[in-house]
Amino acid sequence: VQLQASGGGLVQAGDSLKLSCAASLRPYSSSVLGWFRQAPGKEREFVAAIRWGSRNTYYSDSVKGRFTISKDNAKNSLILQMNALKPEDTAVYYCAYSWSGGIWQALEYAYWGQGTQVTVSS
Repeated sequence: VQLQASGGGLVQAGDSLKLSCAASLRPYSSSVLGWFRQAPGKEREFVAAIRWGSRNTYYSDSVKGRFTISKDNAKNSLILQMNALKPEDTAVYYCAYSWSGGIWQALEYAYWGQGTQVTVSS
């Protein structure tokens, strides 16, 4: 599976940004697609995930209420709508694919996109 992330950029605090991730094939219904992020000097952290065969979504506490994860079945793509962005959201954002259906840990995801930079200025 190849994942292609796009949509990053430089925005100001309070702005919105939408990230997209295109998968090279249709995910299995039991699989999970998610977003992680990694800021300089920090570990990669979970942001949000969605189970492909349902509409169950999962968020980290730091983005809950501001970010929305969704999927486009027709395009085999994953979307992360980010609103009310804060400087602490600055990071490289990665989309990832979990065959096992695991959600919260990076090691549960077998495939990763190349990452897209999001920078939020204060």
